[in-house]
Amino acid sequence: MAITLLGLIGLTAVGLVRSAAQLTEIAAATETDLAEASNFLNAVSLWSRDELDQRLGTREQGDWLLEIQRHTPDLYLVSLLDSTGTEQILQTALFRAERPHAAN
Repeated sequence: MAITLLGLIGLTAVGLVRSAAQLTEIAAATETDLAEASNFLNAVSLWSRDELDQRLGTREQGDWLLEIQRHTPDLYLVSLLDSTGTEQILQTALFRAERPHAAN
């Protein structure tokens, strides 16, 4: 009986170690994906007002969907969504001042 109990405990321990290893791999992959998304959003944050205006709306961007909305005349909301558009990965707001109109 004791040997059976030790065997069951051993199998349970092996299962727990295997599960922990899988979860660690998933966490590492998720961290890598998030870092890539963050790097892309950092690049988008450098776009000019004209570049943002040209890309208003939602469009495919590699494995993501990039959504750019003009919230106010000077404020853009930029979201990076998963490929299905159901889960938001990252979002930021970008301020781009309107250019003053030329004097007549």
